[in-house]
Amino acid sequence: MAERRKLIAGNWKMNGLKADGLELASDLAGRLKGAGAVAFDMLVCPPFPLLFPVGEAITDSPLALGGQDCAPKLSGAHTGDVSPQMLKDAGCSFVILGHSERRQDHGETDAAVKAKAEAAIGQGLVAIICVGETEAQREAGQAEAVVGAQVAGSLPAGANAATVVIAYEPVWAIGTGKTATPADVAAMHGFIRAELAKALGDADAVRILYGGSVKPGNAAELMSTADVDGALVGGASLKADDFWAIGTSCR
Repeated sequence: MAERRKLIAGNWKMNGLKADGLELASDLAGRLKGAGAVAFDMLVCPPFPLLFPVGEAITDSPLALGGQDCAPKLSGAHTGDVSPQMLKDAGCSFVILGHSERRQDHGETDAAVKAKAEAAIGQGLVAIICVGETEAQREAGQAEAVVGAQVAGSLPAGANAATVVIAYEPVWAIGTGKTATPADVAAMHGFIRAELAKALGDADAVRILYGGSVKPGNAAELMSTADVDGALVGGASLKADDFWAIGTSCR
């Protein structure tokens, strides 16, 4: 089995002004630098206006920077869009794509996510592709069908462990306080890895993150669950102590 290093990614969503972002990022960067060898990689994904100042604040630390979305185009007449090369220029090495909030609020399809991922990878970014079912879909017994279709439709051709991370986020667990059981998480992550193997041939090294009300109190159990290679964290990533505790729960 391939050795998969845990990735703890913080999605700040539409939160934080410059002072807040700099304080949080600097705190985390300092902890990482002072901790020496740790069992995880750590990533923060601030809102677009904070990327440059946060990127500059963490330059000399192991803390990685990511965007929350990108356009499928590199430049041009696309008002309000941000290209993957702009993210790269800001210091990003990752970008979150296809988050359920983007799929729901902006009508993003699997095809749109795939196009964005192809553009991001082409600019040297790692695409964190989000998948997950709603509560109604799970209750109807459609969870695997929905997630499998999202994986197949959103994954770019030629993707591999160096260019893509998958984040499983059951929609019903995002920001609700509800968390899937470790058994549910293990089953879905195992299913996703099998679907990745069908698409890529070898998916053993691809990291699959879990997201959905991850917090210090449940992190250790989730991070030790089979096929869970880290976490995509929302609310808890806005508090340095909580986010750091999630990271240090990795063994």
